[in-house]
Amino acid sequence: MSHDRFAALDNPAWWALSGTQQTFATGNTYVRRYRRDILPFAAFDHGHGDKIVQLDSLLLPGEVFFLIGELPALPANWTILQELPCAQMIHQTRVTPPAGAVTVTPLHDQHQKALYNLIQQVQPGYYEPRTQQLGSYYGIFEEERLVAVAGERMRLQELTELSAICTDPAYTGRQYAQHLIAHLCNTNLDQGIIPFLHVLESNERAIRLYEYLGFVRRRTISFWKLRKG
Repeated sequence: MSHDRFAALDNPAWWALSGTQQTFATGNTYVRRYRRDILPFAAFDHGHGDKIVQLDSLLLPGEVFFLIGELPALPANWTILQELPCAQMIHQTRVTPPAGAVTVTPLHDQHQKALYNLIQQVQPGYYEPRTQQLGSYYGIFEEERLVAVAGERMRLQELTELSAICTDPAYTGRQYAQHLIAHLCNTNLDQGIIPFLHVLESNERAIRLYEYLGFVRRRTISFWKLRKG
């Protein structure tokens, strides 16, 4: 890798699947994917883009999946459904949570259904029934109802991606996302792990919030939504 200490973030799924999260992976030396019930992300070694065809054998006919970053020539039976340019942002200093007492609750197996349902309601398509196994997830409850969540998705050496940051539309405006982000950032930083995240370039409101909380844009990187024919 280059002198850039964050160079692995140019191909985050590959370095996660080849290292910290390899127990969730299937594949070989050149191509890997998360198990189907974990995450719809696949990856390839960018230094061997010609090997991407080997991913085809890991995909079901008609399966929709995501690749991240620059693409080589793709197998003829794959269709690009959408390009999603994202701001990749990093946070390296502790976050001061908003004023006010809010209880941030660790989410466990008994919360799996409520967590899945809330994320699918707000951010459908990126979260599978067992994505929760990838990291720690936290939530905020109102009258025993889960109304805001945030968690960890791709995990690389000394880097953790924050993801599934969402609030029930009926409970927005209460700074719940800020409380959750502050908790996740500080928990990781206290362990010497740097948090990062991806947010759609078109989501200017979210980008402003992340910048307000201290995230710094590293680069624009595309998530590609594809389907195998």
